[in-house]
Amino acid sequence: MATITKRNNSYEIRVSCGYDLSGKQVRVSKTWTPPPNLTQKQTEKELARQVVLFEEQVRTGQFVSNNIKFETLAKQWLQQVELEGNLKPLTINKYKQMQERTYKAIGHLKITEINRIHIQRFINSLTKDGVNQLTKGGLSTKSQKGYLGFVSNVMNYAIDCNIIIDNPCHNVHTIKTESRERVVFTLEESQLFLEKLEQAEPRYKAMFTLALYSGFRHGELLGLKWDDIDFDTCVITINRIALYTKDKGHFFGEPKTKSSQRSLKLPQVILDMLAEYKKQQAVNRLALGDRWQNNSLVFPNDFGAIMHQSISRRWLQEFCRKNDLPVVTVHGLRHANASLLISSGADVKTVSSTLGHSQTSTTLDIYAHSFALKQAEASQAVAELLTSCKRA
Repeated sequence: MATITKRNNSYEIRVSCGYDLSGKQVRVSKTWTPPPNLTQKQTEKELARQVVLFEEQVRTGQFVSNNIKFETLAKQWLQQVELEGNLKPLTINKYKQMQERTYKAIGHLKITEINRIHIQRFINSLTKDGVNQLTKGGLSTKSQKGYLGFVSNVMNYAIDCNIIIDNPCHNVHTIKTESRERVVFTLEESQLFLEKLEQAEPRYKAMFTLALYSGFRHGELLGLKWDDIDFDTCVITINRIALYTKDKGHFFGEPKTKSSQRSLKLPQVILDMLAEYKKQQAVNRLALGDRWQNNSLVFPNDFGAIMHQSISRRWLQEFCRKNDLPVVTVHGLRHANASLLISSGADVKTVSSTLGHSQTSTTLDIYAHSFALKQAEASQAVAELLTSCKRA
């Protein structure tokens, strides 16, 4: 039963929501202020309606106290979206990794107290030297947007819970930071890389040769199964990615976007290499006997299970160092593939489709410089042609 207390021009509505572990009754409250144009009778009628709505919100768990702090609500929101399954596990995992910095900055503040200045100050703090433990600089603009997105989602949840009316993240700006120079193989370095790979362990030789030829993401390579490869048509299809989170361990997920679920026709020489590697994997499988986990993975760990990305990442870095090559990541090989496609004259739609980007604008944003160089070369060729015609 709700308790109503009139306070000046407003009404405080208090409702019981059960008992805590000590047996003490827990009560929550909200304040309702009637619009000034209502008559006394209309006010009483609307107040009764507000009481019923509030009791229903408390009963169904939709109401959260106005005194709740950001950290408490954020954890509640994360738990809710995880149960509902509306966000991908990898996205939830990223938000969980953002908790420590975010809570340190604004976690102690009440949701109703947080304004645009608090959030802008937090985003600005992410750009200071030393925040990024890897580069010793500030976080990239992309990372800042990730943190801002996390805070904004919690604030939208606060709106849904009727705690606040507007999202204070509106008009908060990320800071443009100097991005790290991307390490990408040139054509000559790519050729040398493939040459050196000839002497490498069959599994890594096949994995990184395929990475350079296809532009597949790291998770796509590790999630690839033999059934995804059609040796007759030389077509490889991406149906899943291999993922890892601290909570769930290793598991398979859907490709990053709908466009990421794609099929790519590759040269016969790549399929021949994969066929040879498959024979070698069969030998290893028989040698391990019952210890082998038969997941039909193309690039598993030593026992047939999903390989952790750090294993293949470290192998690639060490391989590059030993062979005096620029130290690239698997994503660096993906960039090299895109650069080689653009250099060969492929249009933006072809490059976008090969890489599995959801929009061509994404491809243009990432490889704007490469496309600009190719366009400049084309313009120069046209200029030379016109000049030669004029002289003739």
